[in-house]
Amino acid sequence: MQLCPDDNTSKYKAIVSVLMLKEGWDVKNVTTIVGLRAYSSKSNILPEQTLGRGLRRMFKEQNTEEYVSVVGTPAFMEFVESIKNEGVELERRKMGERTPPKSPIIIEIDKENKKKDIDKLDIEIPVLTPRIFREYKNLTELNVKNFKHKKLKIKQFSESEKKEIIFKHVINKEDSERNEIHHKTILDTDNIINYQGVIGFFTQNIMKDLRLISGYDVLYEKVKEFIQNELFEEKIRIDDLNILRNLSEIEATRTIIDTFKKEINELTIRDKGEAEIRNFIKISNCRPFPVKDQNYVIPKKSLFNKIIGDSSLELKFATFLDNCEDVISYIKNYPNVYFKIDYKDNTGNISNYFPDFIVKKN
Repeated sequence: MQLCPDDNTSKYKAIVSVLMLKEGWDVKNVTTIVGLRAYSSKSNILPEQTLGRGLRRMFKEQNTEEYVSVVGTPAFMEFVESIKNEGVELERRKMGERTPPKSPIIIEIDKENKKKDIDKLDIEIPVLTPRIFREYKNLTELNVKNFKHKKLKIKQFSESEKKEIIFKHVINKEDSERNEIHHKTILDTDNIINYQGVIGFFTQNIMKDLRLISGYDVLYEKVKEFIQNELFEEKIRIDDLNILRNLSEIEATRTIIDTFKKEINELTIRDKGEAEIRNFIKISNCRPFPVKDQNYVIPKKSLFNKIIGDSSLELKFATFLDNCEDVISYIKNYPNVYFKIDYKDNTGNISNYFPDFIVKKN
């Protein structure tokens, strides 16, 4: 009998196998590894081979947290601990008698519930074409003389202050102390000032934030022109050490990056007015997926077996929908459903709105 645990139509909920992870078994749906045998080259069983097959992602195309439980001998667990150096996150859990179980919740279509009419509860989700899109125009059209921004005053720094220049990513505008440091440059008096690296820092961050894949050379020159002629209340020499120290101030960093992002968005982002329905996806075809262990309700009018709540309000709303006479069915818009509506946010960037629930009414 040929079994395929990755097949969503399989009637089998669980498969227990012995020594399959050393045989080249091409299955991604592995949730538990128990390493009890001797792992050595003589036994032809390698721990990295076993563990590697268990770490394959089940839902590669989806933004879902996945876990694999590993139990084993001290020697095997010692190897498991060593993979932390490869960036794998490990979390220890107590085991033994009276230890409460803790595992991810599996969300799936509630096909085994005889009280549910799956066809009636099914919902078709439209797949929409983008309404907001970026038109990659030539960045040479940017005119820094017309940028709308508040010009900055030039601060005068002491010689010791000029020797330490720190550039930071602006992550939290409200609390500059929490900004992530991008790099730290300490200049001695004999150092040659490298303003090109400073301009490159701003250019790269602008391109990264806007996901621009080309145009670095053009944008670099625009940033340089803006800093020299438009950023401050007066024109400056960009190779002046005091100016470089000014550029490392949070206010200057914000002004440069935010102004360019706003102007590039205004130049390139377009709204075609309406989206088109490209296709439909039936929720009944959704594959099972794990979510974090959290509070949930057992729904009566949903295809899913459970509705988890990111807050108590969501659980109350799910219960409300279950009791509404004019509601045929509903689902929570889980990441695996991924229904989204694009829009232009208040900073001019393209963003996506994800409704919490999708409801089908009479």
